[in-house]
Amino acid sequence: MRFLGLMMCFMIALSANSFAAVVQEGIWGNGVTFLDFLDKHKIPQNLYYNLSPEDKELATEVISGNKYFILKDDKNGQLLQALIPIGEDNQIHIVKDDSTENGYHFGTIPVQFFQKQQSIALELSNSPYHEITKATNDTRLANEFAIAFKQSFNINNLQVKDKIALIYNRKYRLGAPYGSPEIVAAFVNTRNKPYYVFAYKDGRYYNEKGEELARFLLTNPVRYTRISSRFSNARKHPILGYKRPHLGVDYAAKKGTPVHAAGDGKITFVGNKGGYGRTVIINHTDGFKTLYAHLNGYAKGIRSGQFVKQGKIIAYVGNSGLSTGPHLHLGLYKHGRAINPLKSVKVAKRVLNKNEIKEFNLLAVDYKARIQEVLAQENLPFYEKAVEYLAKHDTNKDL
Repeated sequence: MRFLGLMMCFMIALSANSFAAVVQEGIWGNGVTFLDFLDKHKIPQNLYYNLSPEDKELATEVISGNKYFILKDDKNGQLLQALIPIGEDNQIHIVKDDSTENGYHFGTIPVQFFQKQQSIALELSNSPYHEITKATNDTRLANEFAIAFKQSFNINNLQVKDKIALIYNRKYRLGAPYGSPEIVAAFVNTRNKPYYVFAYKDGRYYNEKGEELARFLLTNPVRYTRISSRFSNARKHPILGYKRPHLGVDYAAKKGTPVHAAGDGKITFVGNKGGYGRTVIINHTDGFKTLYAHLNGYAKGIRSGQFVKQGKIIAYVGNSGLSTGPHLHLGLYKHGRAINPLKSVKVAKRVLNKNEIKEFNLLAVDYKARIQEVLAQENLPFYEKAVEYLAKHDTNKDL
């Protein structure tokens, strides 16, 4: 089934004489560039150099550690197609095309996956991280649970016999969990006192009163005149079909404008990065990472391995790499998934308006009822609970 699924993803039309093809998977290595990939598979570098600036930027978005798939001719080893993820939602698609100048076509297509809403309820005999990982084999779910309660409750204070429950969305691709889980409702009961957390809009968490629980506050990294390009996954265009994504925000600013660290963290990269030109990357807590690109230069003393505080000047706006004018490209990633920086750059907690409060209250009542159902079944094994819950609240859709 795994092989057949991959063959369907490739959607390749093989003639009767060319079925000697084999699917291979690989892990994108640390420091590997798109040009390295082309050289390894004997694809002309003109495939890259002939791309538009926007597509060259996307070729820079491949993250080390990502799994990619290739389809090769089993007879001569020639690459026929490649699927290389950029974030969770999109992937680069390279396909053999003899009608082109260099024999290959470059494009981007959505990653095919489906999503299930699942649930879990546990009585603690160890830490929540240990118990959730043991029950689900999903460390990312355990981490997200800790993030959800970070600003409202210290989960390290939980005790043996305390209860927790989660309702979450999980993506699956090729029969295995894929990407990051999204918790939609979570519950903790300690010392007979309940605590609830609900996801409402833009992936933000709120308590049962509708008060936002800020979990990762970024500040604007640069003084800018305007936003010249916004974040977009560009899943589907109503007329053109699928179009390219833009996995960041571009801030138009004068050359030489100081660029500040958007949050506390450790610098993990300083240097040239393909179409992004001069780039700085900072790792933050909870699996977040920020990328600052098209820089003119770096601030004095900035180097890889250095810890910086939010607001520290790290570089200066420029026009390096494939840039049509001076600007800062800011990318924000969570566990390797590109997310919209504008939804995380804020200086105060979000306050729900009247209509949103009404909608939120209805949502909270529904989720609290669902959590009680899950808690009532906590004696069942996790798998049985998930199946039984899904049968009752089946909202699964192929994406």
